Order: sequence, then C-alpha cells, then structure tokens
Amino acid sequence: MYYLISLFIGILVAVMIALNGGLTSLYGVYAATVVIHIVGLILIGAIIALRREKPFAKPQPWHLYIGGVLGVATTASTNYAFGQISLSAILALGLFGQSVAGVLVDQFGLFGMRRHRFRAYQLPGILFVVGGIAWMMGKEFLLLPVLAVFGSGVLLVVSRSQNARLADETSVYVSTFFNYVSGLLTAILVLLLFGLGDPVPAGFILAPNWWTYLGGAIGVITVWLSNVVVVRIPQLYVTLLMFVGQVFTGVLLDAWMDGVFSVENIAGGLLVALGLTLNLLLERRASRLAAAERNAME
Repeated sequence: MYYLISLFIGILVAVMIALNGGLTSLYGVYAATVVIHIVGLILIGAIIALRREKPFAKPQPWHLYIGGVLGVATTASTNYAFGQISLSAILALGLFGQSVAGVLVDQFGLFGMRRHRFRAYQLPGILFVVGGIAWMMGKEFLLLPVLAVFGSGVLLVVSRSQNARLADETSVYVSTFFNYVSGLLTAILVLLLFGLGDPVPAGFILAPNWWTYLGGAIGVITVWLSNVVVVRIPQLYVTLLMFVGQVFTGVLLDAWMDGVFSVENIAGGLLVALGLTLNLLLERRASRLAAAERNAME
C-alpha cells in the first residue's frame, strides 16, 4: 500500500507543479511561493483546529522544524536552473540527487531514519535507474545549474526525513503545519531579499480561475502523505516511485495543455520504472527465501 501511496504522491506533485506554474506567471516566482504557502497554511491550520491539536504544546529540537525551509531552498534551486538546462535534465538531476541521498539515508540510518541496507541484488535495478537518468540528461552540463538541481534533490530527502521525525514526535498534521509555517516565513524573507524585481502587477490581482490556487492545498496532501510513507519503506523507493508518477503524469499534462510529447522523459521514466520493478521483485524473492529459511530452522 505504501508503494502505491508513493506513486500517488508523484502524480499529485506533477499536478501541483502545473498549477503553481500558473501562479508564477501571474505573480512572479517569489511572490507566488508566498501565496502557495499561505494557501497551504490556511488549509492545514483549519485541519489542526478541527482536530483540536495543539502544535505549540510540546516544543521539539529546532532542527526538526527546518523541513519547510529546505523546501523553499529546493524550489529556489530548480528555479535558478530553469531556462539554463532543459526540464528533462532538471527532472533527471533532481532524481539523481534524491537517489544518492536516499541510498545514504537508508544505508546509515541518517537523520534518525530506519536503516535499509543496500544488497547486491539491488545493483541491476540501480543500473537501469542510472540509465534512465542518463537518457533524460542528454549532453547538457552547465556546472552551477547542475550542482543546484542535484543539491535540490538532496535537500528534498533531508526535508522529508526531518518532517517525518517531527511527525513521530507529534503527529503528521502538526508536522505538516510546521512545514508550512517555516516555509512561509522563509518564502517571505526570500521575497523581501530577492523578489523586488519580479514582474508583479501593480496591486494584487486574483487569478481568473479559482483552481489555480489549489497548488498549495495539494502540497499539504503531498507533505502529509510523505510523512506517512518515509518511515515505512526505504527512501530510495519513495523517491523512485514518486519520480515515476511525476514523470508520466507530467508527460500527459504537457501533451494535453501544450501538445508537447517528450520521448526522452518517456524513455527515461520507463527505464527507471523497470529498474524499480526489478528491485522490488528481487527484494520480495529475498524476503520469501529468508522466511523459508527461518521456518526450516524452527
């Protein structure tokens, strides 16, 4: 079930990106980020109030509250690279950064997460994943944009881990709430520091379609679901499943809205999906063999 939830998160992320793109074109990158966090905070704040939870009742270590800060940094990194390298390269590099960070978190139990040690039988599937990344990346290489997007992938894994830790200490709702509180404060600060040159219209103009603002609400759902799954299955699998859902949904949205069909994204996504499926099948086989050996010994 948690594997399907991870795939569903990827689908939601693709829809969220499309909606947030509409806000960005209306308000500019930095102002749109603030609006997105305001919408998300209103939603999760209402949920917290209805559940009568008390998010400030038990303070936690400061580092558990930085998930939203890192989320803004991730957005800023990808925005910096956008236009300098292709969207396919951004997706591929983000996946690569998340995969590397996910393997390290799983292997060593970093940030207090459960250990899921790397096994030799996982190597063929990983090679398919690397092939998919390389296919999508193509021949593009500009050092600073590449490093920025790779770093955004790493930060995303750290953000998910810290949010999940905070959820363990409080609840998934409280963790999501603080993700948006810290994210909004950071987004406002970034707007004040760097967003004065954004192409923002004079005065605040509402978007012509109300559903344009739903990106922030969908973001709440993705953060909440991520808090649920990352403590139950390996971070690497969460990353790859989200990526598969995001890539194929993104391809469909591009074809529907812009009439653009990315062969590179499809091919890369298929290789990643193949590698993921192979690893899951081999892992299930290894689990069954281990269970059979334990039963034989008993």
